Parts: sequence; C-alpha cells; structure tokens
Amino acid sequence: MEMMMADALEECEWAPNAGKTKRCVGSIEDMIHFATSLLGRNITARSTESTAGSSHEVMLGTVKGINSRRVTKSVSCHQMLFPFLLYYCHSVPKVRVYEVDLLDPKTKVKINHGVAICHRDTSAWSATHWAFLALGSQPGLIEVCHWIFENDLTWTIAD
Repeated sequence: MEMMMADALEECEWAPNAGKTKRCVGSIEDMIHFATSLLGRNITARSTESTAGSSHEVMLGTVKGINSRRVTKSVSCHQMLFPFLLYYCHSVPKVRVYEVDLLDPKTKVKINHGVAICHRDTSAWSATHWAFLALGSQPGLIEVCHWIFENDLTWTIAD
C-alpha cells in the first residue's frame, strides 16, 4: 500500500509535458471543474463499459468517431490506487476518440462497448514510452491508439 501511495503522489507531483495541463482530483466535482475549465461546459464523459473481452481476442463491430472523427482535444482521468478516490486527469491535445462495439469473433455477439483514443502527435513523448518499445517506432513518427480502461474516463466536447 505504501508503494502504491508513493507512486500515485509521484505521478501527481510531476510537471506536465509541454502543451499539457494536469491535475489530481479527489472528487467528481473537481474532475468536472477541471474538464470544463479546459473544454468548456458542453462536454460528456466516456468510458469502456467493463473488462469483458480483455482476456481474449475480440472483433470490432460498429465504430463511431466522436466529434465527426475530427482531431480534437480531450481530458482523460485515470483512477489511481490510493486509500480514497483519486484520479490523475490531464489534457490530451490532438486526439481522435472512438466508441467501439466489441464482439465475440466466433458468435459475433456484442460483449462490450469500448472507448479508444488515438494520439495524433507523439513528438513530445519519451523515446522509451511503452508504445514505441512495443511498436518499434519513435516519437513523432506514428500515432498511438489505446483503449480507455473501465473506471477511467475521457471527457470530450459533446456531439
């Protein structure tokens, strides 16, 4: 528990990367205030519904691009391991956000509804970021897309 708390505090105290704003919040009210301060008042929160499908292959069903698939900005909030509710929230410039139905590849039955975010500009990211190590690339050469985990939120301007 001590190590998890130290990791959460370290994450909250790091200075943000260039062009980003971040804040650790302990209430939904603080989270909404942070998101609206960066995106305006016409926003909505999105999250992946559950962990269903995370332990095996899935097939993509319907894909909906948020804000007409335009490059936009969002605020992502990640739940931190701490003795009380704590979220690490940060602005995410130059992204595309998608809602996706995840299907069982054999039966084609919907098993989850996921949210994915694609980072269009990775030029300020560390060369040792896990995405570049996994994909064999470097900052600024590729976009990086990933799922938003259950219990994490991505705030976007409402469609």
